[in-house]
Amino acid sequence: MIRALTFDTYGTVVDWRTSVLDELRALADRKSLTLDCVAFLDEWKAAYRPGMDRVNRGESRWTTVDAMYRTRLEELLAKYGVTLATDEIDALTRVWWRLRPWPDALAGLRRLKQRYILSPLSNASFIGMVELARSAGLPWDCVITAENARCYNPRPEVYQTAIALLGLAPAEIMMVAAHNYDLAAARAEGMMTAFVPRALEYGLGQTTDLAPTQAWDVVAADFGELAVRLGC
Repeated sequence: MIRALTFDTYGTVVDWRTSVLDELRALADRKSLTLDCVAFLDEWKAAYRPGMDRVNRGESRWTTVDAMYRTRLEELLAKYGVTLATDEIDALTRVWWRLRPWPDALAGLRRLKQRYILSPLSNASFIGMVELARSAGLPWDCVITAENARCYNPRPEVYQTAIALLGLAPAEIMMVAAHNYDLAAARAEGMMTAFVPRALEYGLGQTTDLAPTQAWDVVAADFGELAVRLGC
């Protein structure tokens, strides 16, 4: 019997792309900058996976995604010729703590919370996920991130850490994600799986994760349908 749900958060629970784009565009307006905000964000986000992979391969010491994003942001500001004060760079780095939930997310999570323990299982830093929960009103019962495991998904230690911290059997925990690779890694550790596609995570023209690539335990169009499928 499933007792807890763990959630990928960036992309599955919150719409990072439009949230960050809106803040970049607002910054460009305030500063009268001629800035291709879409290209800037694409280059900024591109630092995410390679940085985590270096940690996972042991080529880099443990580094939070916040630190990765800060380093890449400073590089891009120099590349694009944008000058910001240190406090402005700090604030822009923390945009990843202020992302908006998908329209169905909060209502769906509240329904699911009536029956299940809810936790993120995110590559975010611990404080980043705590701050995001406060900003977006995410009703987690606890917070588990890659920082607890000192490595990033899809390393098995990430899922094993969640299983250990929740004190449950793997089959009592369901991983919820919009990314097939995340679910495959969770299934390999014995967890149940739920696929909720987010066809606009990367904007119009997205080509990845539009459909399930395996027979996941649950496939739902949104969190409302997920709640129905799980008896909430």
